[in-house]
Amino acid sequence: MAKGRQGRMPQGGMMAQVQQMQARLAKAQEEIAAATVEGTSGGGAVKVVMSGSMACKDVVIAPELLDDADVAMLQDLVVAAVNQAIQQAQVLTEDKMAPITGGLGSMMGFGG
Repeated sequence: MAKGRQGRMPQGGMMAQVQQMQARLAKAQEEIAAATVEGTSGGGAVKVVMSGSMACKDVVIAPELLDDADVAMLQDLVVAAVNQAIQQAQVLTEDKMAPITGGLGSMMGFGG
């Protein structure tokens, strides 16, 4: 027995919903790219500023860290700050995409 069209959304309505979702996704992606996040380490002695799309914008190192000239420690602090900034960018992406994707954002490649 063939099923009727009951319970099915008209083709035009579905297309309109898809277009709305695409517009919301594009807007969210623009907002994410324009946003900045920060990661810090060493009690704020190293700060990394990153875009929401995970492009490093700035690295700030407190001058007093250079007085000791402990290169290994400085490298570790930079890595920690970068990783924290990446995590913040992922959280930002998930927060912006979740209302649009219904929590499927990470499965779709948005966020971590």
